Amino acid sequence: MRSLTLAAVLLSAFAISVLIGASFGAVSFELTQVTGALFDAMLMRPASDPILSQIVIELRLPRILLAFIAGAGLALAGAILQLVTRNPLADPYLFGISAGASFGAVTLMTVLSGISLIFLPIAAFIGSALSALVVLGIAGKSSYNQIERMLLAGVATSFLFSAATSALLYHSDPQAAAAILFWTLGSFAQAQWSTLALPMIVISLSLLTFFAFSRQVTAISAGDESASTLGVNVARIRLFMLILSSLISAVIVATCGGISFVGLLIPHLIRLVMGYSSTNNYLLVATVGGLFMIYIDLIARTLLTNQEIPLGIITSIIGSVFFLYILQQRSTRQ
Repeated sequence: MRSLTLAAVLLSAFAISVLIGASFGAVSFELTQVTGALFDAMLMRPASDPILSQIVIELRLPRILLAFIAGAGLALAGAILQLVTRNPLADPYLFGISAGASFGAVTLMTVLSGISLIFLPIAAFIGSALSALVVLGIAGKSSYNQIERMLLAGVATSFLFSAATSALLYHSDPQAAAAILFWTLGSFAQAQWSTLALPMIVISLSLLTFFAFSRQVTAISAGDESASTLGVNVARIRLFMLILSSLISAVIVATCGGISFVGLLIPHLIRLVMGYSSTNNYLLVATVGGLFMIYIDLIARTLLTNQEIPLGIITSIIGSVFFLYILQQRSTRQ
């Protein structure tokens, strides 16, 4: 009964968020107008207001759905990283995974500019996987300090790949560099119906995979020794989850650029409100992450008149403040 109630609340929140997101922008509409346009599209009947319908259905709705998918994916990746590393500060951005994905994507767009951008997700995945392997290599095998070393290695790797990306941008064409720089800060401005398929498929399959391995991941979150006693191959599962998180981050970076701190923020909020065990509810994590990004994108495109703020700026401000709050809470407990 509780699960059904939670599902109904989340579904209602999603529907309301879609309506709000589609109503506001450079041109604002009444909620009733947006609802009418959506029903016209669902029933495949001629639009009563073609201009409104084009703005809502062709421009804003793909953007809202991409924001939801990206937020869900980043929140999922963060939750998994926090569980398999047993570190509440783990996040694709802090672990260097997002920076590695950005480096791979920017390398394709600058150094290998003659290659089709169809291969952008592959280049981003290679960069993110390389980053994850570097972090694991620096952290070493199981030891008392592995978790702390892994986080420090992630931060160092993030700076390393960010510096390499900046070097590529510095030596690229100035106009191209400006466009790529805006993209690396995160934006859903290029969202189209055709761009939704790949991230939706990857994140949906990843969600199912996380459910399939939830028992092993939960065992690892209780400690490597306990998990090994239960027959879990800790090293293999941890590596697999890191690679899967890298894949999610790579697809999101390739589609909408770098968006930081979502994977840190959302699992923590759920843990604070719902309790620690709720972090294992991947559907809840994904839905809240998606809703969060819908409203972040709404702020990005409405806060300034005729201007769009890169998403990474907003999430970095919120995430860094939250990160400092977490550190302060941890130091107080110690």
